[in-house]
Amino acid sequence: MSSWRERGLAFRFLVAQLLVVAASLAAAVMVASMAGPPIFHEHLLMAGHPENSPELLHVEQAYRDTNLITLGVALGTALMCALVVSAWCSRRLRRPLEQLTKAAQGMAHGRNDTRVPAMGAGAEVDALAGAFNTMASRLQHTEDTRRRMLSDLAHEMRTPISVLSVYLEALQDGVTSWDEATNELMADQLSRLTRLVEDINDVSRAEEGRIDLDRTEHPVGELVRAAAEAHREAYTVKGVTLTVDADDAEVVTVDRQRMGQVLGNLLTNALRHTPPGGTVTVRATTHGPRRLAIQVADTGDGIAGKHLSQVFERFYRGDTARDRDHGGSGIGLTISKALTEAHGGTLTATSPGPGQGAVFTVELPRHPQHSPRTTRTTV
Repeated sequence: MSSWRERGLAFRFLVAQLLVVAASLAAAVMVASMAGPPIFHEHLLMAGHPENSPELLHVEQAYRDTNLITLGVALGTALMCALVVSAWCSRRLRRPLEQLTKAAQGMAHGRNDTRVPAMGAGAEVDALAGAFNTMASRLQHTEDTRRRMLSDLAHEMRTPISVLSVYLEALQDGVTSWDEATNELMADQLSRLTRLVEDINDVSRAEEGRIDLDRTEHPVGELVRAAAEAHREAYTVKGVTLTVDADDAEVVTVDRQRMGQVLGNLLTNALRHTPPGGTVTVRATTHGPRRLAIQVADTGDGIAGKHLSQVFERFYRGDTARDRDHGGSGIGLTISKALTEAHGGTLTATSPGPGQGAVFTVELPRHPQHSPRTTRTTV
């Protein structure tokens, strides 16, 4: 059994063809030798040939010889055809299978950019090649993301760890003492590391669909005002005006805590990039009968067009989008996008350009309500 499995595709095709030919010829021989002569003999008698006459014997012998010659020629022709067909089929299938095998071996050695071309060996083989290329593309994307994430994570952790190491050595050498300033700095760096770990965990769970959402109906105005109130003090300290324009009658089914996290990240991002004297406006509007949009618009740094498609990537920082001088873990917007999509919504960003502000829009499924009441507050 093991030797049969180790044989090549051409040998298997040939054996299969020979078995078919042998079975067909065996059936033909049995029919020709058992049923043919009695029937032929009966018809000769009906034609007037006397029983056991020399003519009858010669005719029957000629019939048998003709059968043998015919079956011999048929056997040779069938064997030749079986050999040709087996060779052609195995050649047609072996080449794409060898390409697939070579590509799979390349991927096994870490060459995730390996692809196989369209082979034209049939719909099944082409479907297999397409599935292989899709798998290879996804693996390459996953590996690229993993490498980039590890690199970015190491970069993000390097600064707080370096600061902690330097101050620890200074404390051990007696160069500095533990005072209020040192305590505050160490606490800030530890807090930054803790926030980074928590954010990485949140975004990974959200993108993998492992976050359980406790969805209930909430008025949009209530959600927006709650998020604005939580950031009121920070906006007041920086001197940025926060305006809320929401419809109390509009209702969405969301996880209040997670959607508050989304709005909080957007408000923090807007405050981070809006200078003193600027304005951040949060408004809720309807987009058709089934969608509701919550927009966070600021008059701050703005985003260059080439960066708009990348602002939601993990640790991405453009020239004006999310530079390290502004602080933050670098994945707040990534978390917000993942949580929004977990609610069946979308999160997008638009901006006229650098220095002209930006608008982040959360779209969610809505519940149509009547008698809308709009409130407008300024913090």
